[in-house]
Amino acid sequence: MLRQRMTVEAFDLWARGQDRDYEYIRGEALEVVSNNYSSQVGILIGGMLAVYVTQNQLGHVTGADGGYQVMGERYITDAAFVSRSKQPQPSREAYNSNPPDLAIEVLSPSDDVDRIRIKIANYLAAGTVVWVLDPDAKVAEVYRPGQSVVVIDENGTLDGGELLPGFQVRVGDVFPPEADV
Repeated sequence: MLRQRMTVEAFDLWARGQDRDYEYIRGEALEVVSNNYSSQVGILIGGMLAVYVTQNQLGHVTGADGGYQVMGERYITDAAFVSRSKQPQPSREAYNSNPPDLAIEVLSPSDDVDRIRIKIANYLAAGTVVWVLDPDAKVAEVYRPGQSVVVIDENGTLDGGELLPGFQVRVGDVFPPEADV
């Protein structure tokens, strides 16, 4: 994984010319690397979210290519939601200057635990709800500003709460069965 130290201003200029996705965390440019299964989980939950948000005209959903500016850093979520009230039109910025209302992070083998913790803390400080999906443990962790984390196993339900009223999905349904090898 490429790691390169730079200022956020230098990162913003540098990232425009790259053909891969990068995050900017604590002064480092970090290449975003996933795997096919984690990517499949991200597109599945993102697709479910996009259909719901579109049908209910609630705002905008982005996938793994949509970046956000959060607390002076640059993050790329696996999926995210920005409400229409926060941002009436979709952003055309490489890293949206509005933090998402909901950020979905799907863990992959290349993820660094400290980096994920930093992202969660910054999302919460920006007022963002965070869903962390763990494909290995088949659980979802739900972080809401000012509240304790809630861990939901594969038989439980992710609920959109006040942010996405009526949105519900069984956690196990976002983890496609893996073929026996």
